[in-house]
Amino acid sequence: MRLLVVLLALLVASGCAAIPTETSPIAVNPSAGRSTKAAAIEPADDIDPLTLVREFVNATANPEDGYAAAKAYLTESARDSWNTRSTPTIIEPTFNTVPTGLGADDDEQRTVLLQGKKVGRLQLEDNSFVELVGNVDTAIGVARDADGQWRISQPPDGIYVPQGGFNQHYRRVTLFFWNHDYSVLVPDPRYVVVAPSTSIPYRVTQLLLKGPAVTMRGAMASAIPNGAEQRHDTTEADDGALEVDLTKVGDITAAVRKQVVAQVVKSLTGVSSSRIRILVEGQPILPERDEWRPADVTTGEGLTTPDAGLTGMLLTGGRVRQVNGEQVAGPAGAGEYQAIGAAQSMDGSRLAVVSRVGDGPVRLRVGGVGDGLGLVDLTATSLTRPTWLLSGQEDEPSSEVWTVVDRTNVVRVVATDNGWTARTVNASELALHGPITELRLSRDGTRVAAVAGGRLLVAAVVRGQDSAVALRSPRNVQPSLVGANALSLDWLAQDVLVVSTSLASWPIAKINIDGLGIERYNTSNLTAPVNSVTAAPGRTVLAVDQSGLWSASDVADVWRASPTEVDRATQVFYPG
Repeated sequence: MRLLVVLLALLVASGCAAIPTETSPIAVNPSAGRSTKAAAIEPADDIDPLTLVREFVNATANPEDGYAAAKAYLTESARDSWNTRSTPTIIEPTFNTVPTGLGADDDEQRTVLLQGKKVGRLQLEDNSFVELVGNVDTAIGVARDADGQWRISQPPDGIYVPQGGFNQHYRRVTLFFWNHDYSVLVPDPRYVVVAPSTSIPYRVTQLLLKGPAVTMRGAMASAIPNGAEQRHDTTEADDGALEVDLTKVGDITAAVRKQVVAQVVKSLTGVSSSRIRILVEGQPILPERDEWRPADVTTGEGLTTPDAGLTGMLLTGGRVRQVNGEQVAGPAGAGEYQAIGAAQSMDGSRLAVVSRVGDGPVRLRVGGVGDGLGLVDLTATSLTRPTWLLSGQEDEPSSEVWTVVDRTNVVRVVATDNGWTARTVNASELALHGPITELRLSRDGTRVAAVAGGRLLVAAVVRGQDSAVALRSPRNVQPSLVGANALSLDWLAQDVLVVSTSLASWPIAKINIDGLGIERYNTSNLTAPVNSVTAAPGRTVLAVDQSGLWSASDVADVWRASPTEVDRATQVFYPG
């Protein structure tokens, strides 16, 4: 008997040894997991109409199980009639519920007014955020139910979500698509429901298969063929790898398969730290590798990041200088062009300068840094500070620079066999917002950020097959806060802007491109207005105010003074 007990113990021990002590969580029945039940908490007994409506609005932030949490505040008939398929409107965290006086003498029915300010909406077509400006002033009817408790009998026509609740129940995710020549992956921010967390990779993959956001179609491209679907839900396999199994991909080349891999891996990296296994019809998408990590894919990120040796430049007193004050070689540095605007190309080899001769028209000059700059056949009363398109290849100079003629007409100046030639960009949608005083191409070439009529705008750069280029779907970013007070701007990252203003309370801000997210840089040492600001990936932000040149590494940093002497009209710029 004792021998039998010993043998049983050995068997149990050996079985336990085969079980790993740490495993990655695996979603059980992930298909069902995409539609989880939300715990519907009933309203407290004897709740008054104003509190009832307030708690209902707070509960609408949770969309699980068809807004079950919010429906607990409705009458039976209202639960059936409330339209929960409409686009959610996001409102400021502080809102009011106000008695209207309607039904004040009726102890069975009342009308409550929901009042607040709009922040934006979540577009159901692509899960992108779009800013909105305006007031909310919506009547909501309440009535007593059979138990004598107040319940909402006439819900609002739509869904109103306080921003705090939206931030709690939705998560920002970043999808990645290609720029027009497939040289750089470009971020495309979206928002997905947080719960259940195990199905977030599935939802991200679904959005990725649908393509770029509506406002960016034509500016970004997807290597994933139209009609491709998930063969199985994207979820963790038994070995802990995140498995993406595609179908209806069709016959695509190895090069395109690598581009698909880059999109999928980059998009899922933000929501999972697991190895990623990409399959087509159950087989590895590329035979040379079964699993992928971010370091295994080519994203083109280096093309959008200035070389470490390019420390930035200044334009002061008509001369182009390095940011440390040293004069740039050639006529531009010597002041021969009396420059009033300048930009260095992304690779650092070329310079574009706006020059003025006396009181006459301004001219654009383009050429190599340190060389004589050739005149472009483009005459104007004013030209904005130039901005360069990236080069699609390593070690190749940029061949396209943009500017705005007379604050209205956007042109791109392209290197041709016959020299630099100006071509018109269709910017009619952007010009509707007012005079364009600043224009910056994103360093991946898919967006422009502009100051028009003092407003901060972001638009898509859409390139047609016949070389036509247009700026589409301009969006006013942070209109409530920035207003018409924007002065200068630059791209801190592909999806983040740095903006200077004339506001003493907001001299410089960091803003997400969709407008949902803004941070104020430390105001210490800065004096508004801040007339010039520049930023780039991995670089300190540089700013020129009334007293000098300043730098800061992050929003909380106290601005540090530069030993380089500048005047208030100095422009500062990184490549791009």
